[in-house]
Amino acid sequence: MAVPLDKAAILITGASSGIGAALARLVAQQVPTTRLILTARRIEQLNTIAEDCRAQGADVLVIPADLSDDRAVQNLVAQVLDWAGAVDILVNNAGYGQMGPLEFVPIEAAKQQLAVNLLGPLALTQALIPTMRQKGGGHIINISSIGGRIAFPLGGWYSASKFALECLSDVLRMELQPFNIQVSVVEPGPVKTPFFEVANTSTESLPDLQSTPYRAAFSAVEGLEQRLQQQAFSAERVARTIFTAMAANKPHPRYVVAKGGRLLLFLMTTLLPRWAVDRFWQRFYGIDRVAEDWHQRQAAEATD
Repeated sequence: MAVPLDKAAILITGASSGIGAALARLVAQQVPTTRLILTARRIEQLNTIAEDCRAQGADVLVIPADLSDDRAVQNLVAQVLDWAGAVDILVNNAGYGQMGPLEFVPIEAAKQQLAVNLLGPLALTQALIPTMRQKGGGHIINISSIGGRIAFPLGGWYSASKFALECLSDVLRMELQPFNIQVSVVEPGPVKTPFFEVANTSTESLPDLQSTPYRAAFSAVEGLEQRLQQQAFSAERVARTIFTAMAANKPHPRYVVAKGGRLLLFLMTTLLPRWAVDRFWQRFYGIDRVAEDWHQRQAAEATD
């Protein structure tokens, strides 16, 4: 960190709810003299978070923005630099997930997933790097996911966006190290946020999933949210890890924030053979039931 937290200008995207809102409140509580820039699409919720932070003594700028829009990103950066002069810590937290088999996810929906989870954070990062370099350093923290290290059925485009974010974070870390700009990735597992509510909403752009060959899988995962929520960390727990990264003189390249997350990653990426990993996720998401269900339906239709 080139600047102590109590003098830093910190930009948090996706700050209207979930991890972003929890982080904003935590920073304001722990470092009340900091300057916070909060951005998201929902201005009413942003204003509520901002008032909570101001009550702790923080100086707060609220800028509603859709980071999938290039012009909105440019406007955001202009307002941020006019207000703060530079950003010391950028937390790229904005993002969402969508569920659905790759065969049926419309390309436009896939483009939107990449625009929000990958291209938006990259555009904002590109715009702020020169001011960090000129100031002598900074810290970019990208919020990824365990799903950015492990791919699973029905979440292909979400994982693709996070895998790519991890890759670009590694490249940025190497490229920016000479300028004292540090790059970290935070990888939460299941988190108690509106993630599944948004993911379920995203399936509205898909065909009637009960009529597709993947019907059995969707029936199997109907209770998935409840099962995962039992293992989920709170948004506040994840925010504490992000704050630890922000305050570190030598932050780690990656922070895993999940119950048994390190063990899971070791098993799935190093120890187990690929076929075993595939079978595990196929059973977890009900893909192992798809073929039998499909053949039964085909046979029933043939006898009608």
